[in-house]
This record gives sequence, structure tokens and C-alpha cells, in this order.
Amino acid sequence: MTVLKTSMRNFFAHKGRMALSAVAVLLSVAFVCGTLVFTDTMNTTFDKLFSTTASDVTVSPKAAKSDDTPQNGRPESLPASTVQQVTKADGVKSAEGAVSSMNVTVVNSDNKNMGSSTGAPTIAGNWTKSDLRSMEITSGHAPRGPTETMVDADTADKHDLKIGDELRTISVIGDFKAKIVGIATFKITNPGAAIVYFDTATAQRELLGAEGRFTQVYATAAAGVSDTQLKQNVTQALDGTYKIQTAKENADENREGVGEFMNVIKYAMLGFAGIAFLVGIFLIINTFSMLVAQRTREIGLMRAIGSSRKQVNRSVLVESLLLGIVGSILGVGAGVGIAVGLMKLMGMAGMNLSTDDLTVKATTPVIGMILGVVVTVLAAYLPARRAGKVSPMAALRDAGTPADGKAGLVRGIIGLALTGAGGFALYTAATADTAKDGSLLLAGGVVLTLIGFVIIGPLLAGGVVRVISAVILRAFGPVGRMAERNALRNPRRTGATGAALMIGLALVACLSVVGSSMVASATSELDKSVGADFIVQGGQRIVPQAQKAMEQSPDLAHVTSYKELEATLTSPDGKKDTKGVTAADPTYAQDLRRPTTAGTLSAAYGKNAMSVGSDYAKDHGIRVGDTITVAFKGGDTAKLKVAAITDDSGALDKGSRYLSMATMKHYVPADQIPPNSIMFAKAKDGQEKQAYAALKDALHDYPQYQVRDQTDYKEELKDQVGQLLNMVYGLLGLAIIVAILGVVNTLALSVVERTREIGLMRAIGLSRRQLRRMIRLESVVIALFGALLGLGLGMGWGATAQKLLAMEGLNVLDIPWPTIIGVFIGSAFVGLFAALVPAFRAGRMNVLNAIATE
Repeated sequence: MTVLKTSMRNFFAHKGRMALSAVAVLLSVAFVCGTLVFTDTMNTTFDKLFSTTASDVTVSPKAAKSDDTPQNGRPESLPASTVQQVTKADGVKSAEGAVSSMNVTVVNSDNKNMGSSTGAPTIAGNWTKSDLRSMEITSGHAPRGPTETMVDADTADKHDLKIGDELRTISVIGDFKAKIVGIATFKITNPGAAIVYFDTATAQRELLGAEGRFTQVYATAAAGVSDTQLKQNVTQALDGTYKIQTAKENADENREGVGEFMNVIKYAMLGFAGIAFLVGIFLIINTFSMLVAQRTREIGLMRAIGSSRKQVNRSVLVESLLLGIVGSILGVGAGVGIAVGLMKLMGMAGMNLSTDDLTVKATTPVIGMILGVVVTVLAAYLPARRAGKVSPMAALRDAGTPADGKAGLVRGIIGLALTGAGGFALYTAATADTAKDGSLLLAGGVVLTLIGFVIIGPLLAGGVVRVISAVILRAFGPVGRMAERNALRNPRRTGATGAALMIGLALVACLSVVGSSMVASATSELDKSVGADFIVQGGQRIVPQAQKAMEQSPDLAHVTSYKELEATLTSPDGKKDTKGVTAADPTYAQDLRRPTTAGTLSAAYGKNAMSVGSDYAKDHGIRVGDTITVAFKGGDTAKLKVAAITDDSGALDKGSRYLSMATMKHYVPADQIPPNSIMFAKAKDGQEKQAYAALKDALHDYPQYQVRDQTDYKEELKDQVGQLLNMVYGLLGLAIIVAILGVVNTLALSVVERTREIGLMRAIGLSRRQLRRMIRLESVVIALFGALLGLGLGMGWGATAQKLLAMEGLNVLDIPWPTIIGVFIGSAFVGLFAALVPAFRAGRMNVLNAIATE
């Protein structure tokens, strides 16, 4: 009880000094809890959607996929007679056929895409009674003919659609127009999909290309019949060539696809939360180390009057426990706020998430509390152990804890050993034979060098701070020299404070190098390999009518089709491969100049011929002239002769197996041939500008496709990588904020620790302005120390990662010096910002009271 009372008194006596550490715990716990609440809420939203929309039993074609991505762009379908067969099954109350397709684009009268901007699908289909489970018509009526359509209310609101507006729907079957006659509102939350409805005959004709067919049959169970029993009855009524699912099975299948995406988001965000926790550990260690040092006399007196080492140790740990509990409780509440904020942000981006579905599982606050408390107590263990070692006499003689030279030596040896081992792992990763082996070594090298740098930070502080000071602080005269000495006074503290900033900036530097190298490598590859002037692609496979418009565009020397086909390949050694093949026009050899290691690429476009990649050839011992058996999905099986082996050292089209359009058409029926996934074009000599404008004009009616020349393509690639990096930097910003709090806390506690010294300096003539400048400069030096270590370490990680990417064809190492220099300079401003409050408080200090301080 005495230990608890002492801890409580110390905690509340130093509550101001604990505040920033509590904020670090709060932010880290909030990010973890916010991530869990946000992803759980999204899962709840999708679960409700899938559970509500699923029929008691759903009958689909055997080959149908939950993501509706058929090779030929037409959804798999079943005959209308299936509806009658299902209706006759025992236990079926009613059955109806449904048509749905996600391979469509819907545009308004201004030719603007009505689809979601978040990646959610556009779904077109017929209006059925089953839709009444999740939707109700709130305006107008359901479509009754080929010129009528109905849209969901969310899409109507987002794009200002109203009854009477005309929409054009684009599918592989063709384009057709219809006027809006009704608006249907979701009874549950719609995560962002755009939905358009037609009458059944129109949906069959325009989406499937055939009347009398459906994509699903929905069966409703009679009273007292379970879904499982109904499934058995329907299965008996059909011939077994269908996929038959209960409502739960159908919902689980849909949930599985969404779950994979959600897990990526969840674990990525939790990874950044882990980084913030790691940085927070340094803040907590520094806080308690300085508090222990400042209370040396107090601890000595406690030891002198009978307190044991264990009691002193427990006293500090109890303080950390209180800090962890307070920070974690606030963090859990803040996490719910972060989740709501993310939901609002997603709403602005087009994904609707209702706060009515806000899901806070019982495990979420428990996880947040456990993490926050455990991390805080563990971080405070070393300072607590150091406090327990304070002897009564040593404490009474000295105002600070004596340094442990032996411990410093051991620390240095361990740190150097870990750094050396990490450096060797990075070197081995850079020279590895395979990317898989290299990636494991890279991960090990990153962890070891990071830990090593953290441990030897105090050793590096002396030399690095002196160099930075010589360049920056000497210009400020005596004030600059005092700032330097203050930073050097306690290398352990400087090292720990700098390490907190080092971690975040190391990751920033690493990702900057990797991102810049990817862009530079791809740009170099484009310059070297791409001969096409224009590249056309989009969110939907290129429909035949868009292809025809492109082919009729003037000023083009040639247009190249590129089709990806599902197929199973059997190599001469008998092994099967399901990665498929690519059918292209012979002009593709000009559009993408791929070198060969054997044979000639033009020969691969001959009759019953193909090419394979060098990696595939090496793995299966394939040579030019060998025969590969290719079983085309929806088509026949062919025996094709290998006419060329392409070099897989580049990144573009790596591993692709080419064959001619003529060969494809010989073995694949016309109705199974897929639309082009991408197309290429070459302008006539000297007609590049005219051809570019004409091609854009030709595809004006198809806004789902982008026409890019090589410059556009490079800029698009750069923008995509830049957007990804900006998102990552934003998440890393949490760790950097915590690191800034660490600098603020260190300076604040350092000012308190040096109260008497500051009073004496003020008494002998140091002005308030000079004092504040001294503290600001000390903060800048610490920030630059952390930045220098972090950026250097991160560039080493990035350079090693690029060596692994080189195995995938990304061969150019590019150091983004403007970014690196900008971050380094920005770190100086971070130091200035962090010092504002501590410097202001130091300047306001009463001189006489400061001198009188023990």
C-alpha cells in the first residue's frame, strides 16, 4: 500500500511531465483501436449487405465466380428452363430468374462515368422481387420496357440524376440508352456500388446477348423448410451442373473476397500503429529515465529510511502502469473518434459507411488497454531497474545517477555486433540469387540494423552532434556552443530522443528510394522497349465498339490488339501451369520490343506457334522446337511449337507467352474470345500530334478508357507511385508526431533538470532571448542527429530493396535527393517547433527561484 501511495503521489506531482508520454500512448492506442473499429464496421456493413441480399438458395452456373469476371466479358448464364425446374422442387415457395453483370460502364448525357470512384463495381441487372429485401422504390416505378431504367438513390444523389435523365450503358454486347423512370433506395448501407436496373428482356438481350437466359435463380423456401433442406431438394431437381448455395454459403463466398481486401487494409494500418508504439517506447523510456535522474535524492532518502530496491523499482513501475491505464483509456475513446473520421473520409471519397453500423467489439478496448499498458510498463522497466540500483549514499552525495561505464561498454559491443550482423544481412540480400531468399535477408537486415543503431545511438551522438554543430551552431557563438554541450551532456538521452525520430525518417527514406527507383526503372524500360506511340486501357476491358472506333481513327500506321486468355499449359516435362497465354497481333513485336534468348519473336506469331519466357523455359528445360500442350478455357486443346524464348530480365510483360490471333481463333470459339485488355497504336510518320488528337476524339464516347502517349504513361506511373507514397507518408506521420512529442518532452524535462543552472546563467548576464535560442538550437541538433541517422539508414535499406527489385526487371537505382534534402531541412524546423514551449517556459523562469532550486 505504501508503494502505491508513493507512486500515486509522484504520478500526480509530475502529471505535467507525464502528459506528453500519455499523449504518445493515447495516439498509438487510438490508431490501433480506430483501425479495428473501422475495419469491423466495414465488415459489418458488407455482412449486412450480403446477408440481406442473399436468397434462401441461389442457383448459379458451375463456372460462375463471385467477382463476375468472365474471360469473354459476358457473365456465365443458365437457361430459363432452370427456373421451372427449381420451382418444381420440394419445399420451394417461389423461384425467379435474375440477370446481373459488373462488366458494364454507365454514362450520363454529358458522357460522364456514373460509376464509383473508390473501386466499387457498377452493377447492371433486372429488377426482381428479391431486390425488395434490400431496396424499395421511393420515386417513380420499376422499368417496363427497353427504353426505361431505374438507379439507386445513392448514385442519383452523387451525380445529380433525376427521373427523365438519359443514361447510356456500355457492355461487350453493345451500347444502349434508357431514361430513368424510377429511383430505388437501399434499406441498408450501400458501400458505394452504382446500380442500374432494366426489365428482364432488356437485361438478357443487352447484358447477356441472348434472351431466355439468367445468371442466377433465386429460390425462396416454404414455411418450415430450412435452407439446407431446400438446397438438397433443389440439387435433386437439377442435373448437378450448377453451383447451388444456401444464403449463408453465398454470403460467406462474397464475404471471403471482401475479407481479403479488408485484411490488407487492417494489417497495413496496424503495422503503422506498431511503428508508432515503437517510437512511443523511446519517449516513455526518456521520460522515466529523466524523472528518475531528477528524483535521485528523493530515491536515496527512500532507500535510507528502509525502502528496498524492489519497492523503489515497483514504485516506478506502478507510475508507468498508471500512465498506461490513463493513456489507454483515452486512446480507446479517441480510437472510436478516428474510426468515425475515417468513415466520413470514405464517404467523401464515395464509399458510404453509416455510423448506424459502427461496430465496437468487446475485444477492441481490451486489446487497446493491454497493448497500451504492457508497452508502457515494459518501456519503463529499464528506468525502474536503474532507479532500484541507486544507493542511499551515492544519491545523497550526487544530484544525478552515476553513469555505469561497464554497462555502456557492453551496450556498445552489443550494438556494434547487431549493426554489423544487419549490415552483412543487407549485403547478402543485395547479392542473393532469388528475390525470395533476398527478401528474408532484407527483413532480417532491416530489423538488426535498426536495433543496432538504436543501441549505439549514444555512442554515435558524440561524433555526429559535433559534426552538425561545427556546420550549424558555431555561427551562433557562445549560445551555439552551449547548445552543443547540452546535447552532448547526456548522450544516452540524446541518442534515445534522436532514435525516435530516426525510425520514422528511415522508413520515409527507404520508401522514397524504392518508389523513385521503381519510377526511374519503369521510365527507362519504357524508353528502351516501348515502340508504340499510344496505349489505351481502362477499368473495363475494351469493348468491341470502342475497338472499332479506335481502328477507324485516322493517321495511325497500325493498331494492335492484346488479349489475355485463360489456359492450362502442359510443358514437355509433364508439369501443368495455369497462368494463361496472350494473343496479340504481329505488330505487337514492334509495340513492345522484347529481346529473345532463342528463336525470333515474329516466328511465334506463325501457325500453331508460340513463345515462352526465359524463366519458364529454364524451369521446365524448354528449347525452341519443343511442343507445349495448351488447353484453352471454353475452347479446344492445342499442341503449339515453341518458336521463341523471350528474355525475362525486363519488367514489362515479364513471363508472358505469346501466340497469334489466328492461332487463338482456330482453337477458341468466337463467343469465348475475350475483349482486349489493352491496345496499342502507332502513328504515321510525322502525324503523332494529329493521331493523338484523333484517337482521343474517337474514344470520346467511352470515358472508361484513357488514351496515353508515352509521356502521359510515365506521368501516370509517377502519379500512382506518388499517391501510394503520400498515403504511406501520411500513416508514418503518426510515428513522426510521437517522435516530435518525444523531443518536446525531453527538452521540457531537461529544462526542469537544469533549473538551477539556467538561473545561474541568467544571473551572470544570459538574456531571455539567448536562453530561448540555446534551447531551440539544442532541439535542432537533436532533430538533425535523428534525421541524419534515419535518412542514412533508410537509404541503405532502399538501395538493398532496389537490388531485389532488379531481379524483377526494375534495374535503376534512383536516390530522390530533393526529397532526402527536403526531409533533412524539414527536420530542423521540426526541432524548432518542438522547442517552442520548453524555450518559452525557460525564458519565463524566475532567476532567484531558479538559483535557490536544489
